[in-house]
Amino acid sequence: MNAIERLVRPRSIAVIGASADPSKTSGRPVSYLQKHGFAGAIYPVNPKVGEIGDFKCYADIASLPEVPDVGLVLLGAERAHIAVRELSERGAAAAIVLASGFTETGAEGAARQRQLMEAAGSMRILGPNTIGLVNLTDNIVLSASGALAMDHFAAGATGLISQSGGILGAVLSRAAARGVGLSKLVSTSNEADLELSDFIDFLAEDDATKVIALYIEAIRNPLRFREAVIRARRAGKPIVAFKIGRSEAGAQAAVSHTGALAGSDRMYDALFRQLGVIRARTFEDLLDIPAALGAGRKLSGRRVAILTSTGGAGTIVSDSLGVAGFATPAPDTETAAQLRSLQSGSHANLDRNPVDVTLAGLQPDLLRAAIRVLLASPSYDALVVIAGSSAVGSPALMADAIHDCLPLSDKPVIAYVSPYAPEVVSVLTRRGVPAYTSAESCTAALDGLLRAGLPEQVQTSGSPLTAVDVSDVPAGSLDEAQAKTLFARFGIPVAAEKVVATASEAEQAARGLGGRVVLKILSREITHKSDVGGVAVNQTAETIGGRLTAMADEVEARTGKRPGQFLVQEMISGGVEIILGMHRDPLGTAILLGMGGVAAELFKDTTMRLLPPNGGLSLAEARAMARDLVTWPLLDGFRGRPKCDVEALAEAVVAFSRMVAQLGDRLAEAEINPVFVLPAGKGVKAADGLVVLNV
Repeated sequence: MNAIERLVRPRSIAVIGASADPSKTSGRPVSYLQKHGFAGAIYPVNPKVGEIGDFKCYADIASLPEVPDVGLVLLGAERAHIAVRELSERGAAAAIVLASGFTETGAEGAARQRQLMEAAGSMRILGPNTIGLVNLTDNIVLSASGALAMDHFAAGATGLISQSGGILGAVLSRAAARGVGLSKLVSTSNEADLELSDFIDFLAEDDATKVIALYIEAIRNPLRFREAVIRARRAGKPIVAFKIGRSEAGAQAAVSHTGALAGSDRMYDALFRQLGVIRARTFEDLLDIPAALGAGRKLSGRRVAILTSTGGAGTIVSDSLGVAGFATPAPDTETAAQLRSLQSGSHANLDRNPVDVTLAGLQPDLLRAAIRVLLASPSYDALVVIAGSSAVGSPALMADAIHDCLPLSDKPVIAYVSPYAPEVVSVLTRRGVPAYTSAESCTAALDGLLRAGLPEQVQTSGSPLTAVDVSDVPAGSLDEAQAKTLFARFGIPVAAEKVVATASEAEQAARGLGGRVVLKILSREITHKSDVGGVAVNQTAETIGGRLTAMADEVEARTGKRPGQFLVQEMISGGVEIILGMHRDPLGTAILLGMGGVAAELFKDTTMRLLPPNGGLSLAEARAMARDLVTWPLLDGFRGRPKCDVEALAEAVVAFSRMVAQLGDRLAEAEINPVFVLPAGKGVKAADGLVVLNV
């Protein structure tokens, strides 16, 4: 039994700083342990008290009759390290430190946290600034949360790991009210030692946990997180994550809470997508989606049947599903005939979807029959049953009717409770039918089921790197010609061009390139050339000399610097302009692909993939990035246009990602804008580029 196993399933617990008054925060843990049925040994520690309830109270840790598996430290931040050192010296497996006043408070608190970890030695620490953990599977409560004052919590299939202590209690109380069972709940908070990934690893191996839910403020160790998520996914455990900090205010609040650096929200989106983590868009989703996943059913398509006895509610659900891309098709001919045979009369709408079976809530046999027909129908992948007002008086009638039909099919079945009726929600959920009080929650649950069923797309290792000699590339900001020379070394096709200094050289270069050309200033200082009049298109050998002189005058007037060199470049037409770049932040390094050209920042049609721990992106990931774009149809032959060379684009993305991977921290910025994606078979060409290398 390792230290984390002993922490989550301790046989003995020392409560340091325990109070004899159960109304105080420090008096709750002993009371909770006893109340919720902990079967092991409980050792309160307080030199001022002889007994706490039925338990002898010990003056200090040294006086304990045995080495506890876990020490629950209720002392303040100034004294917590003393108890931690004594627990470590006695050989305890782990300590839970509830006190705040550590890294989250600034430099002084950070020093206290270092002192705490020095005191811990090899003993594992949960916290500090944590509310503790709750193991509902084994009736073990190691927390002082007021939410645990409730008499009973249903054990179930969802494990929660939260970086916020208060969220643990919020989810626990909401789950209890809705009849949703949880397995383990852990508050990691400051993560001085044990962190998200440690408990993802634990829950991946925990037989009682089928779904893992995460409340994330910041991922401190992205590589460990990646490895842990991959292990959980391969163990068949879907992961649902609610990441706060989508707004600037939220990000600042998250940082101030635990003192952790946070990556940009788009980087988290990319990471979650690559790892197959289902992102909860709202706090309610953090419970709604796992509740559906915990039922153990898989969704294989987007066709949903809605069975209702109240037309308005059916329309609300249908509309919400439609907005999210689900279909609610009418029953096929055979299914419609079977439904019509169940109930006659003009008041029944049985050949459309939602299927409106009047008074079904008061006729369980009719409800069962309709559910059987819809579950057997080849027209549908899932079923939403709407509980109307008739279910309020006798919620068990509807719950039992739906539950009885579940063994007939493996399709997902969920319920939408239309009136405000928490008891109906609880009864349905406890009977194996995930129930929701909003149409949007039904949609989020089905969307989560759909995403959980997607094949694993995790790139566990990077595409191999072939070392490219870059020893002669200077530090600092490269000019465009230098940047494209670097791109070409890594196998990215670039536009034909010539560096010139005078009007006559420009005319000669234009003749050599033939046809129309582009004239640009060449500068290591001016990166946005078009903003200062430094780009001219549609030039010829006859016009370029005069344009060069005029361009030099204009740029000098705008910037105070007269350009000494220029670039004459072939003019590319007939392709789609794409931007290809990189972005680095505390979460890692990502490759960005999007609609390019001068409107790139305006349209913001981009997608990102984080680089794997070694190497670049794979061709499969690069192809998927292109298809992610809203403007993908432009690459795929929109309205009769020729299809673009997407394969050549994917190869360029992979080559660019390998360059970024090889240069590593030496690379500060890199961007190609635009990459022209030419018609199929004609490849791609980088027409402009930016590279900044660290000294």
